[in-house]
Amino acid sequence: MESVACIVIPGFAPFEFGVACEAFGIDRSDQGVPNFDFRVVTPDPGIVPSKLGFSLNVDADLSFAYEADVVVVSPVPHEYWADLDERVLDVVRHAAARGAWLLSVCSGSFVLAAAGVLDGRRATTHWMYADRMAAMYPQIDVDPDVLYVQDGRIITSAGTAAGLDACLHLLRLELGAEITNTIARRMVVPPQRDGGQAQFIGSPLPVTASLSLAPVADWALQNLCGELTVEQLAARAHMSPRTFARRFKADYGTTPAAWLARQRIIHAQRLLEQTDLGLDAIAADCGFGSAAVLRQNFARTLGTTPTAYRARFACVDAAAS
Repeated sequence: MESVACIVIPGFAPFEFGVACEAFGIDRSDQGVPNFDFRVVTPDPGIVPSKLGFSLNVDADLSFAYEADVVVVSPVPHEYWADLDERVLDVVRHAAARGAWLLSVCSGSFVLAAAGVLDGRRATTHWMYADRMAAMYPQIDVDPDVLYVQDGRIITSAGTAAGLDACLHLLRLELGAEITNTIARRMVVPPQRDGGQAQFIGSPLPVTASLSLAPVADWALQNLCGELTVEQLAARAHMSPRTFARRFKADYGTTPAAWLARQRIIHAQRLLEQTDLGLDAIAADCGFGSAAVLRQNFARTLGTTPTAYRARFACVDAAAS
């Protein structure tokens, strides 16, 4: 993945557009992150107005998007959904046909839907627009509850910050966990939010610090090698298992079991990248118990094997040791 085109049209949403710029357009080579050839493109170069009363001067037409490794589609105002620019739709179809990555942020998914590349696929968008998308495009399996969905080489995301989660997910697939963690640290955001988490949670902030589950989650991260259970975690939180599970899902947008499984995968990714430990040792350190279970979880979550992942993302020092 070397080149990224971000498509904007009149009425674009500045924050969501900025998400793509932050994820793919910043020079972080001083921290070992590869630079991308990132360009903002539009059907008619010149002044492109945002929905907030200011404009963007875009010099590039859509030509670059026909060759880019990643095509990002920023949000599209609802008044355009029924009459989208055919030139943009052609770029999207072409990207899907040649196997490029397609990533939409928020209502940008309506562009992918109109182009037909989401037919027969699972996708998401902002929860406010999910019913509208399902009605307009019944051939799409619209999931209104999740942060983002990857179906093949197409990633659709929910609103605002979920677009950043989707970008980090793509970066993790292409660059590995450690480099993506470096990017996330520069952004001062958590790198581990999973696509299956809820778009909104019951308690964005704990009522009081004493009720926060963060200390329990931190303890779990330090003890992934153990056979962690809801009962154990609930005991540390001084709650019943039922109350703990309910509070955890309200605070984290997912179940304790799903959260733990994801953290174990992330830990395994980092060990595969940074060490030459064998699969059995990595499985034990991550709490999977055996290499076979590690392989099963890796295949289900990342669509690859631990060995293939290591071959692609191993750091030079680890690979040479």
